[in-house]
Amino acid sequence: MTRMPTHFIPHGGGPCFFMDWNPPDEWDRHRKYLQSLPDTLPERPKALLVISGHWEEPAFTVQHNAAPPLLFDYGGFPPHTYELTWPAPGDPALSDRVHDLIRDAGLAVAKDTTRGFDHGIFVPLKVAFPDADIPCVQLSLASDLDPERHIALGQALAPLRDEGVLIIGSGNTYHNMGVMMQSMRGGPRGDTAGTEFDTWLAEAVTCPDPDERNRRLARWSEAPGGRDAHPREEHLIPLHVVAGAAGFDIGEKTLEDRVLGAVESAFRFG
Repeated sequence: MTRMPTHFIPHGGGPCFFMDWNPPDEWDRHRKYLQSLPDTLPERPKALLVISGHWEEPAFTVQHNAAPPLLFDYGGFPPHTYELTWPAPGDPALSDRVHDLIRDAGLAVAKDTTRGFDHGIFVPLKVAFPDADIPCVQLSLASDLDPERHIALGQALAPLRDEGVLIIGSGNTYHNMGVMMQSMRGGPRGDTAGTEFDTWLAEAVTCPDPDERNRRLARWSEAPGGRDAHPREEHLIPLHVVAGAAGFDIGEKTLEDRVLGAVESAFRFG
């Protein structure tokens, strides 16, 4: 099969694509980016492997469930957003393959047979793949959130790209919820939050030397505005996984959007 790229997508805030906003176009560019993502792929994926910023375990943990339910892990949103559906099937054979690749790389790994898709999965993928007809497996972060460990995870998963599997990291390049909630409540926005870090991050991701790229990403917390953008890094670390899986492929920025007073970006490798 044709080698698949790897993608880091910002998944928005809660069920953002399925509710009304003021202004009404707040998430339009983001939605259009997700809708266009399948058309950028070299062919239809055999399966999706998604790493979300909303699942952490002591060991990397693979969802092993033939029919995952949805996990509505958000609160305070309109009632209809708890009735969303996205019935993508799981893929136990892929789950086993992912587990074995991680184990063979010497990384701690486990399986989970009950967990459903959290909103870092079903919210953006309901936009990108609305037919929910491609098998999907979710993979957790390790709770230590160690950047180098997650780059190594991506490197272990890289063979899947030649097996028709689209590897997606789902998070946000800016995730300071205090700033974003102030904007959501109508507070002053001022300068776009996260611009300094986004500039640094784009330069790191698009670095023409993949080894240097990974070294820079491993030191993300030293970057200008890094800890302002990510008081806690769980929404950034999925990017490290897809960068690791990218191998020698150079990154490119595929979206730069401004929502809730902050800048959010997407990246592709390959």
